[in-house]
Amino acid sequence: MSLRIETDKETGVALLTLDRPERHNAVDLAMAAELTAAWRQFRYDDSVRAAVITGAGVKAFCTGIDRSAEVPQPSSPYSIDDPLLAIGPKANDLWKPVIAAVEGMACGGAFYLLGESEFVVASREAAFFDPHTTYGMVSAYEAVYLAQRTPYGEAARMALMGTAERVSARRAYETGLVSELTEPGEAATAALRAAAVVASYPTEAVQGTVRAVWAAGEGARAAAFAQAPHLIALGSLPPERQAERFAGRGGSGYRLR
Repeated sequence: MSLRIETDKETGVALLTLDRPERHNAVDLAMAAELTAAWRQFRYDDSVRAAVITGAGVKAFCTGIDRSAEVPQPSSPYSIDDPLLAIGPKANDLWKPVIAAVEGMACGGAFYLLGESEFVVASREAAFFDPHTTYGMVSAYEAVYLAQRTPYGEAARMALMGTAERVSARRAYETGLVSELTEPGEAATAALRAAAVVASYPTEAVQGTVRAVWAAGEGARAAAFAQAPHLIALGSLPPERQAERFAGRGGSGYRLR
């Protein structure tokens, strides 16, 4: 299992831990399926009233899709299968509050999880970036999630600068991506504490509030997502060219801001 789930029956909070630290908690197909199954199961489990999502270790929350994963694609040029589209709670019709706890790196496909969390708690040593453009890939879904969490200029800069820059936890806090900063190693503890407070309130009111806040951006998000597959198909390099750039730039430097 690449996803650990622990539930505190007293507080009603479930802790989900992406458990592939040797791969910086990158999502493979097995983990994607486990996340989908967990969120859908929580819909029926009344003992779970809130959840926290985090990554094992302190080096990374999640670095997106595992590049070694082989994702079958349909032959039709009008379809792209993205296994990350179903890894978040909202994609699985779960309206119980979810808080993300970030230690270390959060990049690329990690924004599928951050974007569908109610808010983000991060260690002061956390860092955020989106490597897509560096490797010849269009940042589409990730950029949409970012644009709904941060000011346009901040979202555009992160999406366009690729691996050349990493956004510090302090900068992420200043621009609204992160709502609370903690000392290193304490992000999950702080997130669990906040989740326990929320879980103590009447669940119908809490879930209704989650749904209302999400609805505020749902129309724009759906319209943007509808364009994403076409933008990815048109603008991304072929997989073999992406792999060449990935191999050639694996040690590229970056600037922290």
